[in-house]
Amino acid sequence: MSGSRRPTLKDIAADTGLSMAAVSYALRGLHGTPETRQRVQEAAERLGYQADPVARALASGRSGSIGVLCASLEDLWQQRLAAALGRELLAPDRNAWIIDSAGDARRQLELAQHLVDHRADAIVVIPIDPAAPGWSTIAQQAPVIAIGDALPGAKAKSEVVFDNESGVSTALQRLADAGHRDVAVLSPTLRAEIERPAEEIAQRVAVNLKLKIRILQCPHDLPGATAVARTLLTSSPRPTGILALADSMAFGVYAASRELGLRVPEDLSLLGYDDQPLSQLLTPPLSSFHWPLDDLVTDVVARVTATVDTNRRVRRTTVAPILIERGSVAAPPT
Repeated sequence: MSGSRRPTLKDIAADTGLSMAAVSYALRGLHGTPETRQRVQEAAERLGYQADPVARALASGRSGSIGVLCASLEDLWQQRLAAALGRELLAPDRNAWIIDSAGDARRQLELAQHLVDHRADAIVVIPIDPAAPGWSTIAQQAPVIAIGDALPGAKAKSEVVFDNESGVSTALQRLADAGHRDVAVLSPTLRAEIERPAEEIAQRVAVNLKLKIRILQCPHDLPGATAVARTLLTSSPRPTGILALADSMAFGVYAASRELGLRVPEDLSLLGYDDQPLSQLLTPPLSSFHWPLDDLVTDVVARVTATVDTNRRVRRTTVAPILIERGSVAAPPT
């Protein structure tokens, strides 16, 4: 077309002799014969037509954007999950915003409100503080799909909850069965007032197993995790078993152990929690828990689609882990 005016549906309708409604449906592949859709598509390409996302959003009430709000992308497992969700949520009329909360619970709520203000069709969140009162307000403004922990104070549209009861209990039972009594648990770095469900489970299970347990806050990045592990392993008494609630934290334990001349598992037993591919390359390979990432992504994408299309709540499901033994756990040193 001549001039700088942007071609519209009206121009395509005039070119093809169809109604604007028929052109709109054909461009979206909703109605019409294959021949009609092809004719409309050819006219759109010839005229240089491009769909206006703002106009489409105003007309449909949707922005086509899904917020994926991670707790911390320093966590390798969350990196893999976010990348997979980004790929699966990508469609002609949909895209994903991958956002890092950097381990800050207050900041995560601010970012969630930012997504609401920018009219995200839904928010997929790995919550840092599931019990934060702010989630109730967010869930009233936009559909929220929680991954990992439920949001007890909010009416989330859907929740895919990790069975930490099974995972943490199995891990501590494995260490207890090997003979360990002094155990440390490394958990994500959080504000002190936040209580994590996995930490609560660890405290309770440790009492039943008669374990002396320490729960330490630990970052996901290698230098930070190594520093925490170094301090822990030079303390007295030194724990003989460690459960790291992320393999990325366990990598820091390997690094600190090497610096201090400690051997895994002869001097120190170690369990990871999210079965990173790199964990198989360590010496010895890290025993860890496998969570079905591919199935999880498929499930979450289906929930996003159902939520956006119908605005109905979808029943909560629970994902259970499987312990993968690789040789990083043995009896404590005598």
